[in-house]
Order: sequence, then C-alpha cells, then structure tokens
Amino acid sequence: MGINSERDIEANMQIGPTDQGMVRIFIEADGLEIPMDFDPEEAEEIADELRAAAQAARAVSGS
Repeated sequence: MGINSERDIEANMQIGPTDQGMVRIFIEADGLEIPMDFDPEEAEEIADELRAAAQAARAVSGS
C-alpha cells in the first residue's frame, strides 16, 4: 500500500498535548489504537510537512 492507494477504512484521529510535554497523534480504527508521541519540535516539522502537502494537493486539484 502506498500514499496513492485508496482504502475504505474509517478512522478517528485526535491531536493534543500530553501531560509529559509531548504532542500526541492518536488514531483509532477497527478496534486498533495507535498513539504516536512527538516532542514539540518534531510536531512542528510534521505541521510544516502537512502544510506543504496541502499546498501541493491544491496545485494538483487546481483549487
């Protein structure tokens, strides 16, 4: 499975700070829970990558 492979899976995602000073991305799908913790600097890098991907997706879709 790659980035362009579509899947019909419903998932919930939560993002927030932990009490340990980390940023957690928590994904739940089909009974599976995936907590991913990042230090604030890593979280900012991920946010930058998300913004860049959104900008690239807009360029592809023309919106």
